[in-house]
Amino acid sequence: MDRAQTVFVVDDDEGIRDGLGMLLATVGQPYEAFGSAAEFLESYDPSRRGCLVLDIRMPRISGLELQAQLIERGSDLPIIFITGHGDIPMAVEAMRLGALDFVRKPFREQDLLDRINEALDVELVRRKRTIERDDLVEKIASLTDREKAVFEGVADGDMNKVIAFDLGISERTVEVHRANAMKKLGVRTLAELIRIKIAADLLESSD
Repeated sequence: MDRAQTVFVVDDDEGIRDGLGMLLATVGQPYEAFGSAAEFLESYDPSRRGCLVLDIRMPRISGLELQAQLIERGSDLPIIFITGHGDIPMAVEAMRLGALDFVRKPFREQDLLDRINEALDVELVRRKRTIERDDLVEKIASLTDREKAVFEGVADGDMNKVIAFDLGISERTVEVHRANAMKKLGVRTLAELIRIKIAADLLESSD
C-alpha cells in the first residue's frame, strides 16, 4: 500500500461506510469516509492522491452528479462505483464518462479490495504521466525563441546549414543554440531530442 494514497469512501449508508472503513483498516490502507457528495466536495483537494469508492445512488447529489462535478474540475481521481442491481445502466454510463469500474451489491470484500488496488495502481501511473508532462512543459518553456526554433529544426532532421539559412544566422550560432537547448532539455543524443519533440507534439495536439 502507498501511504501517500487515500481511499475516499462516499456513501450515505453508514453501515456501508463503517464496513468499508474496517476493511481498509485491516489492510493498513489510509481512508476517509463521507456521508454525502456535498460533504466530500467541501473537503476536496485536487492535490490529494488515491481513488474514490462512490455509491451511485445518493440523495441530493448522486454519484453520477459528483462524477460530473469532478470532471468539470479536471480531476483524474479513479472512481469505483458501488451499484445495486437496478443501477447497472447508470454504472455503464458512469464508465463511459471515465469511471474505472463498478461493483455490484452485495460484494465480496476481496473483490472490492482487488479493484481498489487496481485503481491505486492506475492513479500512480496517471500521477507519473502528469509529472513527466509538467516537467516537459517546463523544460520547453525554458528555451528561448531561437533555441526552440533550432531544437525543432534539428528534431525534424534538418542539417545545421539548412537551419542557419532558414533563421538567417551562422552555423556556429546554430551549434551554440543546439547545445544550449539540449542542456536545458536534459538530453545528450539526437535520438533523445527527437523523443522530446514527439512528446511535445503529442502534448500540443491533446490540448
